[in-house]
Amino acid sequence: MPKRGAFIVIEGLDRSGKSTQAAALLRRLQDAQVSAKLIKFPDRTTPIGKMIDAYLRSESELDDRAIHLLFSANRWELASSIEATLRSGETIICDRYAFSGLAFSASKVRPGSQSYPLLDYDWCRTPDAGLPAPDLTLFLDVSTDAAKARGGYGEERYEREDVQRRVRDVFVRIGDQVEAGGGRWEVVDADESEEAVRDVIWDAAKDLVKGVDAPIEKLWDDKREVGNVEALYM
Repeated sequence: MPKRGAFIVIEGLDRSGKSTQAAALLRRLQDAQVSAKLIKFPDRTTPIGKMIDAYLRSESELDDRAIHLLFSANRWELASSIEATLRSGETIICDRYAFSGLAFSASKVRPGSQSYPLLDYDWCRTPDAGLPAPDLTLFLDVSTDAAKARGGYGEERYEREDVQRRVRDVFVRIGDQVEAGGGRWEVVDADESEEAVRDVIWDAAKDLVKGVDAPIEKLWDDKREVGNVEALYM
């Protein structure tokens, strides 16, 4: 089997530096003569993406289930393109992916509650089952103080301390689940300097720059993870 491109996802809390680091990794790959491209979710340029953009800017209101499904549909719009790009030998760096959709939706709580979930975790996970699975996910973990110190914090719907705390808790669960299924999930301390974070990301990703021998896996498709994850959360 000829080598394919690597699928590298950069996830994290709001204002953790995802976009900055994704762009830096793209430049470093290109400097190393690796064919690579950068994609970002949500893709706010598509018809679905424009609806999501208006929601995130609090310019419109949508049912919580409806917006979750729109986020998933936005990813499915590019699923076949992602697979074709990887098979062509080109590496993809993705700024946010299905893990963000799951973390933000499953962290929502019922009105008047501080902990009772509004949406079921497994229900939130289901629409993305079958999407291309990343070869590596880098989770940029940033403290609330560091995030608040960065420009633009609080401009969008989810940029509140209580929300970000719950989102982080779900990301931890997702990371456990990814690793239980045999995937790679690396936690990066995003409170460090931009240069330090960039170097940590490169160290984690550099073994993939020559391509990947394995076939493209499907997200949430490893049956082994079911028993492992149930054991983690029983």
